Amino acid sequence: MRNILITLVLLVCACSYSQQIAILKYSGGGDWYSNPTALPNLASFCNQEIQTAIDTQIPSVAPSSVDLFEYPYVHMTGHGNVFFSSDDVENLRNYLLSGGFLHIDDNYGMDTYVRKEIKKLFPDQQLAELAGNHPIFNSAYSFPGGLPKIHEHDNKRPQALGITVEGRLVLLYTFESDLGDGWESPEIHNDPPEVRQKALQMGANIIKYAFEF
Repeated sequence: MRNILITLVLLVCACSYSQQIAILKYSGGGDWYSNPTALPNLASFCNQEIQTAIDTQIPSVAPSSVDLFEYPYVHMTGHGNVFFSSDDVENLRNYLLSGGFLHIDDNYGMDTYVRKEIKKLFPDQQLAELAGNHPIFNSAYSFPGGLPKIHEHDNKRPQALGITVEGRLVLLYTFESDLGDGWESPEIHNDPPEVRQKALQMGANIIKYAFEF
């Protein structure tokens, strides 16, 4: 009964606020607030290019908050430590299993920490790399080679890793790509226009997938 009620709440919120996205305000000391221009820029790009109507004023939401269920897409980023309490884990898992979508984008330095917290959410599942033919690489723009490389970091190849439940990707972890830096305003990182364009297009794919699947 509890899961049915949660699903109904999410559906009602999605109908009322289907063009709202948020950033996850997690605990542990990591800078969840990094890349402040990223999501507003991505929202503006999606509104212009794929006909969404996302509010460019991006709120933050705590993992244990009932407000989480208002957002079909929640973004998480940072460079440092991440910690999910038992209340966070229960609420986040219910959110994801009820139709929500969490995109974690490593801003360089959170990988060691966030993988442990993902394991709390889905202890019986492993992060799996998404194949190039996954719908998330083709929902608005075509990325047949998979996740684009935006920033070098450790010069490893970019990976899109995910948790899939009953055929739906519920959690996406983008590693060694740093899409969020590519979404930021151009003067912040001085990325070439074509690199920012790739980042924004991939971001639009993720948004479209989260809204429609």
